[in-house]
Amino acid sequence: MSLQNASIQVTEFIIGGFDKTEKPLVAGVVILITYILALFGNTINILFIINDKRLHKPMYVLICNLAIVDILYTSSACPTMIRVLVARVNTISYVHCYIEMFAFHLGGVMEMFALAVMALDRLIAIGCPFKYHSYLTNVRIIVITHFLWIAAGAFVSVLPATLLPLPHCRSKMKYTFCDYAAIIRTTCVDPRPYFNLVTVITFFLLFFTFVFICLSYILIIFFVKLSTDSNKWKMGSTCLSHLVVVTCYYCPLFIRIVLTRLGVVLTLEARHGLMIGAILGPSLVNPFVYCLRTKEIRCKIFRIFKISYD
Repeated sequence: MSLQNASIQVTEFIIGGFDKTEKPLVAGVVILITYILALFGNTINILFIINDKRLHKPMYVLICNLAIVDILYTSSACPTMIRVLVARVNTISYVHCYIEMFAFHLGGVMEMFALAVMALDRLIAIGCPFKYHSYLTNVRIIVITHFLWIAAGAFVSVLPATLLPLPHCRSKMKYTFCDYAAIIRTTCVDPRPYFNLVTVITFFLLFFTFVFICLSYILIIFFVKLSTDSNKWKMGSTCLSHLVVVTCYYCPLFIRIVLTRLGVVLTLEARHGLMIGAILGPSLVNPFVYCLRTKEIRCKIFRIFKISYD
């Protein structure tokens, strides 16, 4: 039977990743609460930075950009999962599914880029503290950020470009939302060449950004060792927030990659759990880390609560 005869016209996809979930409502409520907290924390960070002119500095522009990325990343997948688990609506339109896939992978790539440029910011702040404001201005940071969004969009555009011409043999997905792996497995073709293409792109982006971050911190450690004892704690403290954020994002990625390369076959439930944690974890941790670790934002929150209490 030819592909043309076997293929079907798909107008909507069925999300089947939660079919075997024993307590879907409980899982849905947990994802919903976590999503709301992540959305709230990132929105608060954005509003604080936009409304306070004292925070219109390169570092806070980057924090604001990271918050926007986190909102995009979580909002691309969580509403679909919540709708399936809580409202028991497990269908999604063809167009909406492709938009969700593009937004999800764009958020993932931009998360890497955002963390890499934040590492550069910390390196210049510690390595060249007196020239920091001449090297990194708000305009330059905004230009760099716009360039990264365009570059991320160019990388991610490869995914729908390879998917759209392919015929579909089924409309039900084994996964929990629309990502590239979920859609490619509904087509009539052998997915391995397409997965190999995505693996090459993903490896390049992961290798480039992670190595860049590691090299930045090697130089930062070098500069910290050269500094006086009184400045070492201050320098280390300025990098702690970024290190926590980097760890929360890259650890789940590397765990999944290492397990796959070691030949460990994850069950669908284990894959779904790891994927959901990788989406929600960093987006929940990031805003609260920067709220608690960044003096200006922390003081602003304390002032607001003090005024409300008075």
